[in-house]
Amino acid sequence: MDSALVIGGTRFIGRHLVEDLLEHEYDVTIFNRGNSENPFADDDRVAHVEGDRTNDTALESAAMTVDPDAVFDCVAYHPKDVHAATRIFDDCEAYVYVSSGAAYGAEEIPKREDETTLEPCSAEQATDDTFETYGNRKAEGDRAVFAAADNGIRAMAVRPPIVYGPHDHTERLDWWIDRVNRFDRVVVPGDGTNLRHRVFVEDVASALRIVAERGDAGEAYNVGDRRLVTLEEMVDLIAESLETSVDLVHAGPRELAAGDIDLDDYPLYRSYPHVLSTAKLAALGWESTPLEAAMDRSVAAHLESDRDGDDNGPDREAEERVLSILDTL
Repeated sequence: MDSALVIGGTRFIGRHLVEDLLEHEYDVTIFNRGNSENPFADDDRVAHVEGDRTNDTALESAAMTVDPDAVFDCVAYHPKDVHAATRIFDDCEAYVYVSSGAAYGAEEIPKREDETTLEPCSAEQATDDTFETYGNRKAEGDRAVFAAADNGIRAMAVRPPIVYGPHDHTERLDWWIDRVNRFDRVVVPGDGTNLRHRVFVEDVASALRIVAERGDAGEAYNVGDRRLVTLEEMVDLIAESLETSVDLVHAGPRELAAGDIDLDDYPLYRSYPHVLSTAKLAALGWESTPLEAAMDRSVAAHLESDRDGDDNGPDREAEERVLSILDTL
């Protein structure tokens, strides 16, 4: 394959995907509405077609204009988007849909592509725009990929869990980096052993390309850090990258109540472990970035930005009340 169309391509996963494709000598075109700043505006290696991906006519026009070998769908949030794209790009060599680990409907450890059941999706959920139906809609997008493959289209899905790294507009990891960078004492919810699978954004990008090149039609592939760390270990990695040290203070529900804080108020916390098996993707030759290197790049990007993730977690004043209570115990 020589040419790629990235639906999206300027914000986070899509931005890193474009960079990965360029490194592997693809001719790249991005397709989006142009509402976000285009980091490739001055790069003559990247063409841009403007249009709304939810408009089938615009997508059909892009297909005729670009005629790509591979299509990467980074911003399909409703099943109808996947159905339309697989129909419009049915003659491409590969269509890869960015799904999500949230598509899984069963709490199993680990969650495996060919074993763990997916979320159901009603007709009402399929057209909803709220966060509560995100996993349902992603799961139904996966089923649209499987249906397309049954019709002879080389369509595949990639399922990442929480994605982190440079240009992450969610700022979930930024909240933790900011805490470690500014304070000597950092509150860690629970006992610190909370386990929620995460994945470095550059590894999602390489996974998408590798699945397009080597994946099997009708298959889904989990992508996640090959070595998992607990929430406390993640904070330790941040501290090491910042070349600092912090006092980690564990706080359970009773202690957090002093600050009117719930465990789930903390970004990247999840009460039940969320772990994806990545063996299927690794069998294609994909590798993940060592955690220390991934965190170093994430921290460096944070320090160069104005992000603090402040909207993602408890405010420091509330945490200080918790720390005061703990100091008296």
